Amino acid sequence: MFSDLSIVQKIAVWALPVLLAITLHEVAHGWVARWLGDNTAYAQGRLSLNPLAHIDPVGTLLVPGLLLLVGGFLFGWAKPVPVNFRNLKNPKRDMAIVAVAGPLTNLAMAVGWVVLLRISLAMPDQEGLWLGLRYMAVAGVSINLALMVLNLIPLPPLDGGRVAVGLLPMNAAVALSRLEPYGMIILILLLATGVLGKIMGPPMMIAQALLFGLVGLR
Repeated sequence: MFSDLSIVQKIAVWALPVLLAITLHEVAHGWVARWLGDNTAYAQGRLSLNPLAHIDPVGTLLVPGLLLLVGGFLFGWAKPVPVNFRNLKNPKRDMAIVAVAGPLTNLAMAVGWVVLLRISLAMPDQEGLWLGLRYMAVAGVSINLALMVLNLIPLPPLDGGRVAVGLLPMNAAVALSRLEPYGMIILILLLATGVLGKIMGPPMMIAQALLFGLVGLR
């Protein structure tokens, strides 16, 4: 759908969905952590909706920019919101709750974007504002589903890894948590070899089909 757009048009279409997706994802972690007893993110000013508070030069700018240029699915990440799990009321359980808040927020945003897509398709404007919103809505669905699926991979420090650590028996949780220092290296290797796309592709297609079906799109 985006192949007919210039690079400037692609940036214009993707910028808002990407910034919203990563910003609200991180803020959701911080708000849930605060609700469960940890004020670290709040004290450091990381509950702000200002994207500048969450931009990671590599994950927010470099990686999405390169993927936008070369094609393929787009994803990125922000600076992680700091959470001191020792401050949580039940650290092992609450760690999983804090972690899953991010992907659930992306799911909620994907639903919002697909509703906007349905509304825009019902409008007669084929050239102006509504056409631009259609492109942006498709981008919003795509980036939020990508972030949701990526972060549900059970590999620390991804959210799915933290959820798994919170749910597994203690011995297995400790063993999995030891992968955290190497998690980003593993993730980059999976991305570079194309394995990450193969892992994420099927669940993203299923999730997109379900969302489109929800609003009567096929």
